[in-house]
Amino acid sequence: MKLIIGLGNPGKEYESSRHNIGFRIVDLMNKEHGGNFDLDKKSNSEISEIKVNGNKAILMKPQMFVNKSGEAVKKLAKSLKFKVSNLIVVHDDLDIPFGKVKLSFGRSSAGHKGVESIIKALKTEKFYRIRVGTFNSQIVKIRKIKDKRKRLNEMAKFVLGSFDPSERSKLNKIIKEAIEKSLQL
Repeated sequence: MKLIIGLGNPGKEYESSRHNIGFRIVDLMNKEHGGNFDLDKKSNSEISEIKVNGNKAILMKPQMFVNKSGEAVKKLAKSLKFKVSNLIVVHDDLDIPFGKVKLSFGRSSAGHKGVESIIKALKTEKFYRIRVGTFNSQIVKIRKIKDKRKRLNEMAKFVLGSFDPSERSKLNKIIKEAIEKSLQL
């Protein structure tokens, strides 16, 4: 059994943000495999069970902000008596160019606060990550801002902002690739 976690922020205002690409991927995976999300109050997450090639997979969307996701993951993994090595976390990644999807295992958070939260909660990095690139030329400009507070503020605006029109036209292909990588594990 796999546990596939899509990272994102709850609420309508964040639905189309870059930071919510994990939610969008898990939502489409759920739809394609006939699942149905229900709220699990213990973990404060939306949970769905699907079958993929005869194997069970649990899809999870923590209903707290990304940087607090570890709390929900720990609670659900504990209640399922889940092997962490079967965990797959799907999230945005500012270090990967937009349009690229990378698979990694056992790596540090590289500054992603949601992944960092999960690593701290589970006390391990030994899980899979589907990293969806969101880097574009705006990031280059933001990283050059000398004032740290202003740089962090602009970075937050970027990740919580929507994809631009040229990016939106490519999202379906990227989401499909991320789903394929998730389900191949």
